[in-house]
Amino acid sequence: MTTDAAVELAGVTKRFGDVVALDRVDLRVPSGVIFGFLGPNGAGKTTTIRLLTGLARPTSGEVRVLGREVTSAGFEVSSRVGYLPDVPAFYEWMTGEEYLAFVASLFGLESSVAKKRAGVLLEAAGLAGVRTRIGGYSRGMKQRLGIAQALMNAPALLVLDEPTSALDPIGRKEVLDMIEALAGKATVFFSTHILSDAERVCDEVAILDRGRVVANASVDEIRSRAGRKVALEVAGDVERVERAVAAAAWCRGVTRVGARIEAAVSDPGSAQRDVPAIVAAAGAGLVRFETVEPTLEDVFVELVERAS
Repeated sequence: MTTDAAVELAGVTKRFGDVVALDRVDLRVPSGVIFGFLGPNGAGKTTTIRLLTGLARPTSGEVRVLGREVTSAGFEVSSRVGYLPDVPAFYEWMTGEEYLAFVASLFGLESSVAKKRAGVLLEAAGLAGVRTRIGGYSRGMKQRLGIAQALMNAPALLVLDEPTSALDPIGRKEVLDMIEALAGKATVFFSTHILSDAERVCDEVAILDRGRVVANASVDEIRSRAGRKVALEVAGDVERVERAVAAAAWCRGVTRVGARIEAAVSDPGSAQRDVPAIVAAAGAGLVRFETVEPTLEDVFVELVERAS
């Protein structure tokens, strides 16, 4: 294994009886990136996180965090890792400030350091000056406090398990803003099934499906693996144009909503040259034509379907 990675998994399998949760997973997370770990519910994301945090052991293979093998590293590594589980638990009778002071005591931080760091983190979480006890917090406030507590030990690696799950749009934005602000300050391992969240904040991603990694690259590189699309809007016999587009050699599939036709294409240049003639031959008028950049969701669907 290399030494410049924050996280590395080599041939990792995890079984629960006859159930294979992870199947020979190889994964590498460079230091200093915001890394998205994507997959549908049940893909094995939480199992992977439990291995990274030492809460579970692999059936086979090796898991290394910050250059050390997790099962033998102990507090030397765990003290440098921050963790937010998918359903964080708090002492709800505490205030946010009291809770961060409690977390600081678990790491043995001096009171002056802890107080200063808690103030900075509460400010970053938008919770400075909030005297409400945690039991009265919204779900978004609790998630932001959860990230703050995970940062109290100034970790080199921050592990977040579905931090935006079940949040409303405002809560999701607040949490994503907080994650985005960590760029360059720590390595962030960010598990999610919400693809638009990963697309917004992540430098690199891995896609996990049924316990196997089907892609691991930068967001731009992952997007480049998807087939290109073109979209056209026509006036006239839309169905006739749709049939003609579907019959073109470069067309891999067509969908239509109203007068808009969207086609997956193998050669966008040929499509751009041929579409005006196709529309004219169908006796219709071309109102609009554009190429459509693939989203992370397009790539995700394509890769998962390909792996099925």
